[in-house]
Amino acid sequence: EVRLVESGGGSVQSGGSLRLACAISGYTSVSICMGWYRQAPGKEREAVATIDSENVHRIMYADSVKGRFTISQDKDKNILYLQMNALKPEDTAMYYCAVDPPPYYSAGCGLYEYNVWGQGTQVTVSS
Repeated sequence: EVRLVESGGGSVQSGGSLRLACAISGYTSVSICMGWYRQAPGKEREAVATIDSENVHRIMYADSVKGRFTISQDKDKNILYLQMNALKPEDTAMYYCAVDPPPYYSAGCGLYEYNVWGQGTQVTVSS
């Protein structure tokens, strides 16, 4: 069973930075889609960034975070990261890590909903 545990959320002022981490356990395949999502109060959940473990150059970002957020993977430690810079109040949300291991894996790993989710970590950005 795949398990995800997020950490690194917190409160920061506008313009600040945070790094989220997602520890992934319980899978053995090299083929897995991984992503970060967020949901603000009263809004639908949205994909923030995704990465394909088979090809770490296959990365996608939501337009709202391009140039500010960076998704990366530590394969040795099975940790997914989201470095968030130049944070804005509108980035305030619950952030979730999600993955699509086999049989859900689909090469390319787009900005769509994945099947296995973590519990989330809160990010609050004040102006």
